[in-house]
Amino acid sequence: MTTPSVVGTATLPRAQGTWRQRLAAVAEYHTGGEWVRDQGLRVADMRLGPAGLVPQVALAVSPRAAHDVLGRHDDALDKNTPFNVQRRLLGRHSGRPSDDLFHMTYQPWLSRKRALQPVFTKPQVSTYGGGMAAIAEEQVQRWARAVEVDVGRATRVLTLEVLGRSVFGLHLGDRAEVLAPHVDVIMTYLLERAVRPARAPYWLPTPVRGRFFEAWAAIDELSNEAMTTCRQDPDHEAPLIRQLLAAVDPETGQALSDEQRRADLLAFLLAGHDTTSTTLAYVLWQVGHRPDIQTRLHAEVDALGERSLTTDDVSNLPYTVQVIHEAMRLCPPVPGVARSATRDVEVDGFRVPQGYTVIVPIYALHRDPRAWAAPLAFDPDRFAPERRKGIDRWQYLPFGGGPRSCIGDHFAMLEATLALATVVRSTAIKSVRPGFPLALGATLTAAEPVPLRFTPR
Repeated sequence: MTTPSVVGTATLPRAQGTWRQRLAAVAEYHTGGEWVRDQGLRVADMRLGPAGLVPQVALAVSPRAAHDVLGRHDDALDKNTPFNVQRRLLGRHSGRPSDDLFHMTYQPWLSRKRALQPVFTKPQVSTYGGGMAAIAEEQVQRWARAVEVDVGRATRVLTLEVLGRSVFGLHLGDRAEVLAPHVDVIMTYLLERAVRPARAPYWLPTPVRGRFFEAWAAIDELSNEAMTTCRQDPDHEAPLIRQLLAAVDPETGQALSDEQRRADLLAFLLAGHDTTSTTLAYVLWQVGHRPDIQTRLHAEVDALGERSLTTDDVSNLPYTVQVIHEAMRLCPPVPGVARSATRDVEVDGFRVPQGYTVIVPIYALHRDPRAWAAPLAFDPDRFAPERRKGIDRWQYLPFGGGPRSCIGDHFAMLEATLALATVVRSTAIKSVRPGFPLALGATLTAAEPVPLRFTPR
């Protein structure tokens, strides 16, 4: 597939349904994408009212459409969506860093990406992950002592502790319990403000805004503490921060400012916390229902011996990786991505007008019966090497796709693989409830407590 260069002439088809149905499909775009897909559409106009009065939204629900939206190497479909704009405006009005790699528009993003890409190569990420298994061992010991564990809450604490040590070089301990709700407050506020038609000005004090700025200050303090400690103590183990301090744009030689470094540290924390914790929570819940999968996982990790796991062991855990990929297929932590059309563009043969927000509902792509056999079944073997060859690059997008795919994908996979292997090597897992209720925010999370029982093996 190549990036489209000619704007198509076909008129963007409108999704069939009432105004309320279209509104619900946009608001719940992950399942809304399924509603559009099941109408046989590849791209759909979700028009809710006149342009200028309400946002104009299109859903892109085919692999080709996903490629045309995410695979571009220009600014025709840019990060000027309401969520990204609110994230940048927030920083300017709060006095906090505002521009980070994840939310920048295309042109400034190019330079930042060039500077940061070497920080997240596989070899570099391996140097950050040395303590991941040890942290998982500490947490699973706590889980095994409890009668039941809310796996959503437990994995949030685990991933925050991993990020604290691996990214910030800080042992958070009990602070992880305190900081985890702050992350929830920040992400919820940003999303709700982005989708609200009328917004109160930033200077107006409200209880919700007060809680948000309190949470933001707590997370920001963590990044300041980490950078200060790293500068004052040359022996302080914070390889990612040291890489950030040394990062420069290879074309211009320009180093990052401290404001840019803080902004990216905060973004890495926010983006890496919910996503990996949801993946771990969902995969543990699935495994808790499948003794057959647990048996295979136990055999694979037991073959490595009783020593602590390291990053070098991931290559010897192929089935564990398959299980994680299947979890991210059925429960993609980022259920959709959006871009704003800065000019008319072609998406899967249809003209998307300038000003439209185009959403790629990854959740719907991952469950498309036209692309996946038995799409709702949890089958890790669909990612076995001989079967994975038949998967289209653009039908499976757990980390997005194209030039702006997740820069932390290697880190996330390393963390999830070592965590799952560490948990199953020492415990048998039993899921208590039949379903995994999902809440849609900036990411997918568990909507309610999901209890699991961990029994020492």
